Amino acid sequence: MPNPFKPTAGATPPLLVGRRPILEAFQESIDDGPGAPYLLQLMTGARGVGKTVMLNELGDVATRNGWIVIHATAGPGMLDRIARRASTYRQELGSRDRGPETTSWRITTPVGELGRESQTSGSELRIWSDELADLLDVLEQHGTGVCVTVDEIHSLDLGQMQILAGDVQMLVREGRRISLIMAGLPRAVEELLAGDSRPTTFLRRAERPLLADVPVAEVADSFLQIITDADRSISDELAMECAQATGGYPFMIQLVGYHVWRQAGRGPITEEHVTAGVAAAQSRLGALVHEPALADLSAVDRTFLVMMARDDEPSRLGDIAGRMGKDSRYASVYRDRLLKAGMIRAAGHGLVDFEAPYLREYLREHAAHLVAGQDDGGQS
Repeated sequence: MPNPFKPTAGATPPLLVGRRPILEAFQESIDDGPGAPYLLQLMTGARGVGKTVMLNELGDVATRNGWIVIHATAGPGMLDRIARRASTYRQELGSRDRGPETTSWRITTPVGELGRESQTSGSELRIWSDELADLLDVLEQHGTGVCVTVDEIHSLDLGQMQILAGDVQMLVREGRRISLIMAGLPRAVEELLAGDSRPTTFLRRAERPLLADVPVAEVADSFLQIITDADRSISDELAMECAQATGGYPFMIQLVGYHVWRQAGRGPITEEHVTAGVAAAQSRLGALVHEPALADLSAVDRTFLVMMARDDEPSRLGDIAGRMGKDSRYASVYRDRLLKAGMIRAAGHGLVDFEAPYLREYLREHAAHLVAGQDDGGQS
């Protein structure tokens, strides 16, 4: 029997734990038709909580209802990629080809140009939403629509955000069967939507599911079900021990399950297997999640985190600043950066805590090469 656990970023787990209400709400909105609330969603959550998995799952719900799903990741050329996919789907559905004069397009905005230039017979510049609208026209005949998912929305520049939001808003106002589901880090998304422009106001009205950690009891039940369904055995007590080791962190659920299963070989899972599997999972979490996340930070950001890790509980900003040899105003700059990056979370007045499990332990083990010198040394 293959290992049922999937500790790979974005891979669909064998059992989706604690997320069923979001999927059910989306199905209800598809049934209710254009303008239903959960057709427009902006999911947020820390790294590793399963945002990409949820985008895939919601896309599967749409597909089962006969909708076309276009998955995209925020970044340069995103609207171009969505337009190309929409055009390809329209052609596959047998819609009339508009000819070579409309095979490429250009968007001119205050922040620059997106895409490539092409003109219609009336010398009108085509934009990405025209391709989407054409596909929607074809699907309307069948009573279905288009679901666009955008991952890492916090990486989208303001210009593309305004175009995306403005054009989808127009399609919604026209009563089109269109769904836009986005995902990103909480603090970064808040800052992205902080402007006063009308398109971002439209996005602020989106449903805002927050993907949090899964209750440990539900995790334990999932371990029992997955392992039993795969013709292995584990006691209730050991399933709970595995669950507690995950802290309810979705990616850690897959890591623990994968390595405990691997340790057990073909027999029943024992205490020895759980102990070894949890240790292996913690090590892999450091390599797969903590190490790359820390590599994206400046030296001073990392120093802030190392100074936090000296505490066994949520840290006070003043204590962190003192350990850095700086004042609280200086430290608050890096606190805000780390909140935006999804590395830490607010834990009460003047308190911060780590967002991901075992990051504290990882920082303690690797503190020597993570701490910056006394000069600023890091990126601004």
